[in-house]
Amino acid sequence: MQWNAELYDNKHSFVFEYGENVLELLDVKRKERVLDLGCGTGHLTQRIQERGGIVTGIDSSPEMIKLAKETYPDVDFEVADGADFSFEKPFDAVFSNATLHWILNPDAAIKCVYRSLKPGGRFVAEMGGKGNVQKMIAATQQILKKYGYDAMSEDKLWYFPSLGEYTTKLEAQGFRVTFAAHFDRQTLLQGEREGVAKWLKMFGPTFFKGIKPEETDQILEEITDLLAADYSDEDGNWHADYKRLRFIAIKER
Repeated sequence: MQWNAELYDNKHSFVFEYGENVLELLDVKRKERVLDLGCGTGHLTQRIQERGGIVTGIDSSPEMIKLAKETYPDVDFEVADGADFSFEKPFDAVFSNATLHWILNPDAAIKCVYRSLKPGGRFVAEMGGKGNVQKMIAATQQILKKYGYDAMSEDKLWYFPSLGEYTTKLEAQGFRVTFAAHFDRQTLLQGEREGVAKWLKMFGPTFFKGIKPEETDQILEEITDLLAADYSDEDGNWHADYKRLRFIAIKER
């Protein structure tokens, strides 16, 4: 998937803003070597460096890495596949925010993280969990079917696991999970009603592949109408039905 890095920064900044809380879990120490897996445009990577970490940010999107390098030239960034990466020198910690649900081969990603950590190193992350944006996905599939289009299954776009499923994978690789939580987080959409279409255009464009732009616009309007009762509040704000999975896992050997 090709990302519009500037639009991501300008209209979907909530992604890295919510990630500030995950940094508290990371609790980076001075001179710790940290890998930011799925760094996007680098805002949280920079925060890790500001807190004293020696950080490298990786992302599979050349567009994201290009903007990250332009914005933070003193931080180390590189393009890398989140399910197929390696480094010669191991890290004290691997950090990841809002990335792991994009990796459809979770076992490969966990294996790469494990190999990249020192013994005693920690894997600290937040990702979309089971049921994430379930209402938006259901509305999108319903309207697409109404127009005669085969609605893509969500598991071909994202991987939203349950707590038990993902922690089992971590343990199978050799991690000891010391903290894990699966929780609801209603997430404010920027642009009020227009936020639904903006979210789908940024994060779910594959749903509309091959559909003419004018028809896509009509479909997005009907999806928004369908979500209005659940997503909008009396103050005119619109919130997406996010469910997040957050964890800390330790490499013991």
